[in-house]
Amino acid sequence: MNYFAGLDWGGTTHAVCVVNQTGVVVMRSEIRHDAQGLASLRRQLNKIASAEAIPIAIERPSGLIVDTLVVAGHPVVPIHPNVVKACRPRYSVAGSKHDGGDAYLLADVLRTDGHRFCPLTPASDEIKALRSLVRTRNALTTQRVALLNQLHALLESFWPGAAAMFHSIDSAIGLAFLERYPTPSSAARLGEKRFAAFLKGKGYSGRYSAAKLLTRLRAAPAGQVGKVEEQAKGELVLTMARILGPLREQIAKLAERIESQIEQSEDGLLIMSLPFAGRLTAAQILAEIGDARARLISVEQLAAEAGVVPVTKQSGKSRTVGFRWACNHRLRNAITFWADNSRRGSPWAARIYADARARGCRHPHAVRILARAWLRVLWKVWTTRVPYDIRKHSAAYALIGTT
Repeated sequence: MNYFAGLDWGGTTHAVCVVNQTGVVVMRSEIRHDAQGLASLRRQLNKIASAEAIPIAIERPSGLIVDTLVVAGHPVVPIHPNVVKACRPRYSVAGSKHDGGDAYLLADVLRTDGHRFCPLTPASDEIKALRSLVRTRNALTTQRVALLNQLHALLESFWPGAAAMFHSIDSAIGLAFLERYPTPSSAARLGEKRFAAFLKGKGYSGRYSAAKLLTRLRAAPAGQVGKVEEQAKGELVLTMARILGPLREQIAKLAERIESQIEQSEDGLLIMSLPFAGRLTAAQILAEIGDARARLISVEQLAAEAGVVPVTKQSGKSRTVGFRWACNHRLRNAITFWADNSRRGSPWAARIYADARARGCRHPHAVRILARAWLRVLWKVWTTRVPYDIRKHSAAYALIGTT
């Protein structure tokens, strides 16, 4: 007899329901999210049937409990929350919702519509490590940009000159300057000779002289703040500068670690063989598509997951084409970033982009169209495990030397 399980993920506890092939409930349970609770779940399921005979539906495709179930041998089937929400009226006209009911819903949907969903294919240990590194670096970069924007806004409110001196305020020399001179008053008597010595001591190798930088500093409008406000904002500048410095260094170290790992990966080398797919970009792409090739059955599925193809809705004479919101946003960001870079050096990519713009597409739409074209090439490289060769890419090879 076949069995089907549903697990409704919770913060501290999880609801579990198992039904047989006729839909009869054979087990209901609530387990704690701790070692004892997970061990109890495995024991309860083993009493019903072997692990491989009990597929488990769950709304989340990753996490500790997912890893535990996969290691135990259960086929884990992720079902998107939108699908669960759409199925709920089948089980409750009133629209009621509770954890036990959702666990039963997941189990029964898996029983009746399991052929519509793909079991989770675990990524390799190397891909999991790369994914953690890449996603953490991206998250820290987002935090750095947010903090940098906050610092810029703070400086603009009382000392605009400090924000305009260097090309980037969160550069090593920019942060060093702010730590030494956090307020207009602290730099009021700063002369050219003294500033030149400061720049030399910090190893500044920019193309602007001390005199030019001081001119920038003093040409900006002066802030109209009182002494107490200036001191308070100076303390905030120091705080942000002391956070940004180490954060910038750690992001750089993570980038080095990612670049080192991608260079040692066979799949990473395949993706890096593609034009303009540098080490960090290739790492972001590989971290999201993974190395489990059985997970994706076609380039169309990959394009949908990457969010570079629209969603079409048609009924009778009505037909609408809309933006695809449900996708892997990290993968879309990586693919479109790669595509946007490629158009600046590839005549083939530049032509696809230009043709899209000529048809009236806005820049983001044109980039997605180009990304869709590059995905066909990526799919060929990824599935055949043969590095990119422009001589075999006839459309691109024909344009070499023509522009």
